Amino acid sequence: QVQLVESGGGLVQAGGSLRLSCAASGRTFGNYAMGWFRQVPGKEREFVAAISWRGGNLYYADSVKGRFTISRDNAKNTVYLQMNSLKPDDTAVYYCAASTRIAGSRDQYGYNYWGQGTQVTVSS
Repeated sequence: QVQLVESGGGLVQAGGSLRLSCAASGRTFGNYAMGWFRQVPGKEREFVAAISWRGGNLYYADSVKGRFTISRDNAKNTVYLQMNSLKPDDTAVYYCAASTRIAGSRDQYGYNYWGQGTQVTVSS
């Protein structure tokens, strides 16, 4: 089992920045690829970014490419999502997830463990 706890969400004005963190406990963090997803009420959960187990492969949704950066610190069992130039459309609950597909995946069904989510609200 892997337990994931997100933090760092909040309210920010358009154009601002936030950094989300996801702390993992349980099985060896370094054995998992990690991903960030987001969901707005009434809509499907959507892929945001993913990082492979060693951090060598990075994946981004087109909507966040150039604005968001995913990274990980295996020594701290933590994955981060730096979000810059935020837009109102980025408003959502953000979830981190862990996958045994160590290369990383854009597919939410490829993830084995999920956090509870953290709310990000971007005001215009």
